[in-house]
Amino acid sequence: MNNNLHITYENRRRIILLILSAIFISSMTMLNLLGTSKFLDLGFNFFGFEIPIILAIGVLPYPITFLCTDLISEIYGEKRASELVWTGLIVNIWLAIILWLGGIVPGFTSSNLSVESKNAFMTIRALSLSTITASMIAYFLAQYSDVKIFHFIKKLTKGKHLWLRNNASTLVSQLIDTICVISITHFLSKSIPLPEGKSEFEGLLVLISYAYIFKFIVALLDTPILYICVKFLRKYLGMNDSNF
Repeated sequence: MNNNLHITYENRRRIILLILSAIFISSMTMLNLLGTSKFLDLGFNFFGFEIPIILAIGVLPYPITFLCTDLISEIYGEKRASELVWTGLIVNIWLAIILWLGGIVPGFTSSNLSVESKNAFMTIRALSLSTITASMIAYFLAQYSDVKIFHFIKKLTKGKHLWLRNNASTLVSQLIDTICVISITHFLSKSIPLPEGKSEFEGLLVLISYAYIFKFIVALLDTPILYICVKFLRKYLGMNDSNF
């Protein structure tokens, strides 16, 4: 490989890593800021059966974070993926610090501001701080598990069966994440609307099931996307193909 081509590939690898990291970090930030500010009804009809899925809006961008870590794990290795997990944790902490400071520093008020505008930040702060606390615990456990399980299966299968390590690592880690985020957020802020007519435990179980079904479906759908991205990126970045 000549020197110019080598430099080209190195630049491409750096840029792709930055893009994947940016998508990961921005998705994490959206999760924490949007959090439980709105719940969506994503229920659908499946051959005459109504399947209800009630989902916090902050969950929508979250599945993409697992695709990002799986791509980085596959292309750049376990070390880079673990570094991204730690970076995401630092971003969560930084976001929490800014929200906390914004609440204790005296605010500027004006008679021109509506009541909604005056209370907007404190509402966001109250919801976000509880979500961030929950997500930091869940995030570290889930993302760290995702990277470790991914590489454990990769070593076990000697680099074969990308679909297996992608789905197994994502499904296990997202179950951990879903249980932690919903349970901790509920007990910290009581901002999660539990289904009526059910006990607290049953309500939490239902919401955890809804969120996990959504993540489960997305995880299965992103497998072909992962294959396409890995195949394209290996060629684009000048890496040898591996046996999927």
